[in-house]
Amino acid sequence: MKRYDIVVIGSGAGLMVLEEALNRGMKCALVEKEKVGGTCLTKGCIPSKMLVYPADFIREMERSKRFGINTRRPEIDWDTISKNMWEQINFHKKIESNLLDMPNLTLYKGAAAFSGLDELVIRYEDNRPEDRICGDKFIIAAGARSLTPFFPGLEETGYVTSETFFGEKFPPKPWNSLVIIGGGAISMEFAHIFSAFGTKVTIIARSGRLLNKEEEEISQFVTKQFTGSGIQVLTDSTVLAVSKDWNKKFVTVENRLTKEKVTVACEEIFVASGVQSNGDTLSLENTEVEVDEKGWIRTNSYLETSQKNIWALGDINGKYQFRHKANYEALILSHNLFKDTKKEVSYDVVPWTIFTHPQVAHVGMTEKEVKEKGILYKTAKNYYSEVVGGIAMGYRKRDEDNGFIKIIVGQDKKILGVHIVGPQAAILLQPFVYLMNQGYQCGKNAADCTGKKGIEGLRKLCPQMGTYEPISNSMVIHPSLNELTAWVFEKLEG
Repeated sequence: MKRYDIVVIGSGAGLMVLEEALNRGMKCALVEKEKVGGTCLTKGCIPSKMLVYPADFIREMERSKRFGINTRRPEIDWDTISKNMWEQINFHKKIESNLLDMPNLTLYKGAAAFSGLDELVIRYEDNRPEDRICGDKFIIAAGARSLTPFFPGLEETGYVTSETFFGEKFPPKPWNSLVIIGGGAISMEFAHIFSAFGTKVTIIARSGRLLNKEEEEISQFVTKQFTGSGIQVLTDSTVLAVSKDWNKKFVTVENRLTKEKVTVACEEIFVASGVQSNGDTLSLENTEVEVDEKGWIRTNSYLETSQKNIWALGDINGKYQFRHKANYEALILSHNLFKDTKKEVSYDVVPWTIFTHPQVAHVGMTEKEVKEKGILYKTAKNYYSEVVGGIAMGYRKRDEDNGFIKIIVGQDKKILGVHIVGPQAAILLQPFVYLMNQGYQCGKNAADCTGKKGIEGLRKLCPQMGTYEPISNSMVIHPSLNELTAWVFEKLEG
């Protein structure tokens, strides 16, 4: 039985840890049952953006008349769009080829399962004999997969998930009609993509509103934009049954409040009801690794599991399923594994963007969360129509698609949350991420260096630390959309 210094299960962010181990001359194994590169590259954020950008372009063309450009409905070249997307996905082949040429690395293209505390069995789909290997250290980065609830008739009718969409069920052309089950980020992105390409889209969500982790007014804003662009939105709805005939599929739903039932006909059904841990595929019962009630692997602040020679990172630990979070964890774990000191992970400032239309960006707490914590706070909004950059884009105060930034700050001027809906929201959010993270990091450093609690130990020397004052005291490029986020603070001062 072969033994390795480090065994990495999963080839997404786990590759970052693997690379560091190989650079140090360690004998390594990588186990991956799917395409190399992880969810983001092969069936997630990267290929989806190859579809989002053309959809964004279509939506901008539709509103261009407002700033003096008259355009016709664009002709969709689905073959070119698809080709560009598959070129990105197929980058996994180059990564795999490079891995196969690396010294000290063995790549196992199969499914891993623990057969003991330091042993794995690797099984293959092509009926090859299984392999068994041992390791001194294991990094579990096996990710998550789509969660498919039970709906009567769903399996018999057939459906698509994000995995199969970027696989064997990718359509030869945009569907004529599509039902999307789910009201979260994946649902919102695909609703935007296909509605822009001319598909009649219906969203079915159990929750009372779409994007229920966002600010309520942002959720309402996005819903209004969706319905205005022809998307049917059914919230508070439970799927009762799914069926099909020779050329259509049908989804029957019931509104949980009114008990009204409706049947929606469509060409295809896309299930985007969340994700579940891949931990249940790893035979963790043969280890001492603990999982929570939903199957996510429990990790501490050093990304250690309850078994001393096993670590976990990325989606599988259940803490914010974003690739940038996984990359951050991989950097922390690489330090902890190969340096004499240890670093702790911090999830104080985790940003995200939903690449729908309008774009939604979020960092920090919502107003509801701030209230629940009993924190004294103030809020302010600034609309695209209130800055020249937004006005040049055609936004006016009366427009229903006039997006905004909402800022939430504490009484000490500390930024608690930032929420943006509108064009380039991801870009506009990022400076706040840096600023907020600086405040949290400085607070921890203050505690380490002075023994005092948090950032207050240094505030006497630098009272603006961790507050929004560095933005208020800075020059802002004019005219630009940066004014949208910089000038919101003037409204806090009243």
